[in-house]
Amino acid sequence: MGKIAWGITGAGHFLKESLALIETRGDVDVFISPAGMEVIRIYSLTPPAGAVCDKSASTASCRAFAAGAYDAFVVSPATSNSVAKFVYGISDSMASTLFAQCGKSRVPIIVLPSDVEEMLDTMGATKPLKVYPRPVDLENVEKLKQFPGVTVATSPEALKAALAALQKK
Repeated sequence: MGKIAWGITGAGHFLKESLALIETRGDVDVFISPAGMEVIRIYSLTPPAGAVCDKSASTASCRAFAAGAYDAFVVSPATSNSVAKFVYGISDSMASTLFAQCGKSRVPIIVLPSDVEEMLDTMGATKPLKVYPRPVDLENVEKLKQFPGVTVATSPEALKAALAALQKK
């Protein structure tokens, strides 16, 4: 597999694991939403070197996807807001616009939503938390699983397995 584009949205759940996975790869360009950058700071983490934080919805980065510069787009972690935008075709942020462009360009997409179970134990910025995703958030994850060209991972381990499966193609 060649180059991967990796989107980070404003979710804290799976953020640390996502950043650690990015660090193990040399073939990644990182695109961080403004909310993602905010959460990275709140968690006292460091964004990957060279990461792009594009505040526009009509991101210039789309050109690279249409031109075939990337072999896959990963969104990890993906907020419930981003997942809802993906499902309903709303392209008003960098992550949702890149998701749409990948679909139009038939670039494989892997998404690790932050809301994947009815109850989540997660580490907040300063202490452990219990999070209870809304039924609509879980329904949107299920809808996203039906999209052609999209793989939904439900854990960092499943994300690693999805990346490995793409490498074998």
